[in-house]
Amino acid sequence: MDENLIIHGDNLHALKALLPKYAGKIKCVYIDPPYNTGNENWVYNDNVNSPLMRRWLAGNSPIDVEDLERHDKWLCMMWPRLHLLHELLSDDGVIFISIDDNEVHHLRQVMNEIFGEVHFIACLPTVMNLKGNNNEFGFAGTHEYTLAWAKNRALAQISEFDMEEEELASWLQDDYGYYKKGAELKATGASAPRSERPNLFYPIFVSKKNELSVVEGPETQNYEKVLPITAGAEVHWRWSKQKVLNESHNLIVERTPSGIRLRKKQRPALGELPTKKPKSLLYKPEYSSGNGTAELKQVFGGRAFDYPKPVQLLKDLVGLVTEQDDIILDSFAGSGTTAHAVLARNREDGGNRKFILIECEDYADSITAERVRRVINGVDTAKNEALRQGLGGSFTYCELGEPIDEEGMLSGETMPSYETLANYIAYVATGSALDVIARRADYFFGETETLRFYLIYEPRLEFLESDASALDGTRAVQIATQCKAAGKKAFVYAAHKFLSQKDLTPMGITFCQLPYSIHQIAGA
Repeated sequence: MDENLIIHGDNLHALKALLPKYAGKIKCVYIDPPYNTGNENWVYNDNVNSPLMRRWLAGNSPIDVEDLERHDKWLCMMWPRLHLLHELLSDDGVIFISIDDNEVHHLRQVMNEIFGEVHFIACLPTVMNLKGNNNEFGFAGTHEYTLAWAKNRALAQISEFDMEEEELASWLQDDYGYYKKGAELKATGASAPRSERPNLFYPIFVSKKNELSVVEGPETQNYEKVLPITAGAEVHWRWSKQKVLNESHNLIVERTPSGIRLRKKQRPALGELPTKKPKSLLYKPEYSSGNGTAELKQVFGGRAFDYPKPVQLLKDLVGLVTEQDDIILDSFAGSGTTAHAVLARNREDGGNRKFILIECEDYADSITAERVRRVINGVDTAKNEALRQGLGGSFTYCELGEPIDEEGMLSGETMPSYETLANYIAYVATGSALDVIARRADYFFGETETLRFYLIYEPRLEFLESDASALDGTRAVQIATQCKAAGKKAFVYAAHKFLSQKDLTPMGITFCQLPYSIHQIAGA
C-alpha cells in the first residue's frame, strides 16, 4: 500500500482506525472543519456500533448527546475528533485549524481542555478576502483565523519563511553571503565595565584598507588603534582576540567623525539565505480564497468546489513545522488542498513528506482524489510550470470498512483480516501502535519490551469453529519456549483453549478469549 492515503468514510471511524499504526507519528495536522455559520449543510453521523468506541467516547465526551443546540452540536461533533487527533500527533507535532468568528471562541476553549492552554501557540488572523465581504454587517469581512496548538510546546519547533527577492535587496553581500549591520562589537552600558572582563579589553588595529589585527608590531605601526570606550568609560569587547582574528570577515569597519566603530555582521549560517520569522498576521495575496478557487479551476477546467483553501497557505504551514519525511494529516479534506500543498512542497525541496486525507462526502473520489491524481500527473492548461509537468507521487484510495464488531466476529457476520484484528488488539492492549507483522505459522504478531502477543485467528468461520483455532498443549509449549528465550511473558488471543489458565500461568502465558477479552493490559 502507498504511504499516501485518501480515505473515504466518516472521519470519526477513520481516525480511530488510524490509531494502531499512526498514533504518535503525525507531525502536522491541518483541518478546515465546518464553520457552523448556519448556512451549511453538514451532517456527521456519530452513531457508533463498536463497543470499544462507545467506551472510549463515554470516557472522553462530557457533552450530553440529547437536546443539543447549534453550537452544542458542533462542539459534540468536534470533541471526539480533536481527542483522536491529539493521540495521533507526535510529541513534537503541531495542529492548525481554520475557523471563523462563529466558533473560534468555543474552539479555543475546547482546545485548551484537550491540548492544554500551555501548549497554545497562536491565533493567527488569516486574510482570505482581499476585497472584503460587503454582505457582512458593519464591516467588510476580510479574514478568518488559523489556530495553532502543539502536542508539547517545549518540543515543537516553528521554522522561518524564506525571503522574497525584493526583501533580499535590502541585505548586503560579501564573499560569504548575505548580511546586515548588527550591534557594535564593544559591550555598552554600566553592566560591562573593563574591570568585569579585563581579558576582553585590548586594542584592535585597523589599516587604511580596513584590515584588522590584534597584535601590535612593525606591520601595524601605521594602523589606527581602537579601544572599547563608551562615553568616556572603558568597557570591553564582546569577542576575544582569537575570535576577532578568526572572524574578521564578520566585522564591519565604520569611519565616523568621532572615530572608528566596529560592528558585527548579522547573517544566517554561512551559505544559507536569510529567513524571516512568521508574523502573527497571515497575509499574502496568494492566501486569498479567490486564489484557491482559481487554482482549483485550473485543475478541473471550471468551478468544482466552494471556498477551497489556497495551496500557498497550506504549503507555508506545512513548511513551518515539518521536515522531509514527516506525515501530514487532514481529516476534513474537502477539495484536497492539503495533499496538493504537500506534493508541491516536496517538489520544491526534494522532500518525501506523506499525506493522509479523510473525506466523508460522496465527492471524495470525484473531487478530492481526482484533484490529487491530476496534480500528480500534470495539468496541460495550468499556468504554473510545475503543475503542467505534474508534481509526481502516488497515493492509495481507500473506502473505510465497517468498524470491528466484537459481537459479530465469531458469528461470521464481520470477519476482519488478521492484520486488522492484530492491530486492533495491539492498540487496545498497549495503548500505542505496534509494528504488527503478517500472520505466521506460530501466530506471533508483535511484542513490547516485556510482552509477546499471539493471535490464533483466520478470517474464516469454519476455522474459528474448529480445534485448529484453540490454544492446545503443543502450541502452549512452543509459545512458552519462545517467550523464555526472549525473557518475556505471552498474551495469546484465541477463540478457545484446551488448557486451564492454572496450567498456563506457570508457563508465562495469559489466555484472552476472542472476542470478549480484548482490553487494556495494565503496565503494557
